[in-house]
Amino acid sequence: MSVTLNHTGITVADLDHSEAMFREVFGFETISREPRDPDVISRVIGVAGAKVETAYMRNGTATVELLCYSGPEQRGDYRPRACDLGSLHLGFNVDDIEAAMERAARWSLEPVGEIAVINAGPNKGARIVYLRCALDGLILELIQQPSAQ
Repeated sequence: MSVTLNHTGITVADLDHSEAMFREVFGFETISREPRDPDVISRVIGVAGAKVETAYMRNGTATVELLCYSGPEQRGDYRPRACDLGSLHLGFNVDDIEAAMERAARWSLEPVGEIAVINAGPNKGARIVYLRCALDGLILELIQQPSAQ
């Protein structure tokens, strides 16, 4: 049996904002944007009255699906800390972490902690920082490899 990753789905508060942010800050291109059939999406996610518009975006081999729900009326706002169960983040390689942080700040992405140097693992020696989107709580990681410092 062959299994490969198809995409990472992210529920966002404002599809226009998030699509522009992924394009301008992280170099993604939109490959599809459209509403989904409410009956199908309700059956898939197990929530009656679900209404969603999605934007599929690609950067190299990475694909994200941004999902913006307008239904049902009652939807939660879940903003876990990075250490909380269910939390996830996307990590991006950047050439200049300070310049990337400046660009990200224009899109309401603010540091969760501080820039740190990793001392073990596949990113040993890299400078990293976690950013959180004020609009919907998404956590994104910037990684500057030692060779780019």
